Amino acid sequence: MKTKDKLWSGRFREPTDRMVEAFTASLPFDHRLYRQDIEGSIAHCRMLARTGYLTKEESKKILKGLKEIRESFEKGAFTFSADMEDIHMAIERLLIERTGEAGAKLHAGRSRNDQVALDIRLYLREEVVEILVLINLLKSSLVERARKEINTIMPGYTHLQKAQPVLLAHHLLAWWEMLDRDEQRLVDCFGRINVMPLGSAALAGTGLKLDRAYVAKLLRFPAISRNSMDAVSDRDFVAEFIFDAGVLMMHLSRICEDLILWSSGEFAFAEISDAFTTGSSIMPQKKNPDVAELIRGKTGRVYGNLMAIMTILKGLPMTYNRDLQEDKEPLFDTVETVKQCLAVLAVMMEHITFNRKRMREAAQSGFTTATDMAEYLVAEGVPFRESHRIVGEIVRYAIEKKKELSDLSLKELRTFYKGFQKDVYSVLRVDRSVRMRNLPGGTGKAAVLKRIEEIEKSESRIL
Repeated sequence: MKTKDKLWSGRFREPTDRMVEAFTASLPFDHRLYRQDIEGSIAHCRMLARTGYLTKEESKKILKGLKEIRESFEKGAFTFSADMEDIHMAIERLLIERTGEAGAKLHAGRSRNDQVALDIRLYLREEVVEILVLINLLKSSLVERARKEINTIMPGYTHLQKAQPVLLAHHLLAWWEMLDRDEQRLVDCFGRINVMPLGSAALAGTGLKLDRAYVAKLLRFPAISRNSMDAVSDRDFVAEFIFDAGVLMMHLSRICEDLILWSSGEFAFAEISDAFTTGSSIMPQKKNPDVAELIRGKTGRVYGNLMAIMTILKGLPMTYNRDLQEDKEPLFDTVETVKQCLAVLAVMMEHITFNRKRMREAAQSGFTTATDMAEYLVAEGVPFRESHRIVGEIVRYAIEKKKELSDLSLKELRTFYKGFQKDVYSVLRVDRSVRMRNLPGGTGKAAVLKRIEEIEKSESRIL
């Protein structure tokens, strides 16, 4: 075989057109899989030696060559050429150049089809662990801030309208709960990623007596794939990961949307430090929450990657098709985007100052304790639907008079319900409103503190 021949060129009479080489090459983006590809090749080599398809000397020569190639990649001492096609062929060609006939034996019993499936699984299981670490950093930051803000009262919202008073700590823990579900999904996804496909060859397995279980053990896979056709064409785990990443990004976007609103002059609930904001090229007074806005924007990018992978997979017949080459760029982009967003948000969260006075003032306006007044009447024996109507009429009256509920006299209140007593005014205090909601999951201080303690005692799911 000539050095410049394709490793698969035996069947072909004429060389590949240069335009086709450039169009079909995946090396510009899959070169990042070199570590995983070499790791898989090292395990495959050891297995071939164990099963007698390589001599000890050949195995030793191949292992030395693979390690040298890995070192050259890590030092950046290697330049790829377009005719190498992909990272698998590039490494194999380099190995053959270094080891001769021994290197040419390494591909026995495997195909690029099961080789790339292996590399992606090795890559993704590493990245999922890193993402889980970053999620936990952000979760820890939220719990720490929740403890600090355990006495901070703010308005809770529905429909972006003031609804009821809540603790800021309760709001922060709501973000924590979203991230905890993201963590659960990724841990679950990890189990489906962590399956060893090598030995499936092109699609039918191989007639060589390979030891797949031994390879799985070397590569720390707890399971091997059970159907060779499915193993080479399966990218469910890629789609599932990007879906999970999309939900995670949606949650980060919602967190950032709250922070963007809160940092506006209209809310003035929070200030993001100068280090995590930017200015305007024309308006000297501006301080823009660009980091939060970019996280919100990058969410759409991950959604696009999900649509891309789902569209790639939707019409593929069994088994491997070249369309699957297009799985890597959406996957790589998703991993990078998620990691960047998690890392910067975790640090930014520590550089936010909450305006406690402003939050409390906002919670005290807008009839946020109207529900408490309705529940006061329920405690007096009034059916809830009737109490709801009564308080609704009182709110309408207060709006017309440009007053808050606490500003209305007992005489005015009794025009709507004769049974009102002076103790109704205690019900209208935001502190009391929050304090009373101590059912599990409620915004009461005792309930929130209990939840913080539960979280702090819980074990991390980092794999």
